[in-house]
Amino acid sequence: MPGRPRQNPRCAPPTDRKDNRNVAITLTENAARHVAAHLAKRGKGLGLRLGVRTSGCSGLAYKLEYADDVRDEDLRFESHGVNVIVDPKSLPYLDGTELDFAREGLNEGFKFNNPNVQDACGCGESFNV
Repeated sequence: MPGRPRQNPRCAPPTDRKDNRNVAITLTENAARHVAAHLAKRGKGLGLRLGVRTSGCSGLAYKLEYADDVRDEDLRFESHGVNVIVDPKSLPYLDGTELDFAREGLNEGFKFNNPNVQDACGCGESFNV
C-alpha cells in the first residue's frame, strides 16, 4: 500500500501515540516520477530523505536530499515505487504529508502538503506546528 512504512521485521509499523493509527508520508505520482528520474540520472541512491530542521522565522524548515544510505533508526515509506526515508525526530512534524512536484509558469519545485502546519512565514521557507 503506497505510503505505508517498511521497517526492520522485528519492529511494528510506527503508530501515532495519540490515536494508535499508522503514520504515513506519500508522494504524488508526479513527485515520484520526478524523484525516480533524478535518481536514475544520478546513477545511485536509495530514495528521497525527508526531514525538518530548526530554521527561519517560523521555526522549522524542510530538509530534502537524496538518500544513499538508511540508518537503523530511519523509517522507510514506499510511495509510487519511490522510497521516502525519514528520521524518527522529524516524523511527528511530517506525519500525513504529501509531497508534490509542481510547475507553475517558469518555476518548478516540490510542494509540501502538510496537515500539521499551523502557520508559515510570508516567504514560504519555514513553518511551525
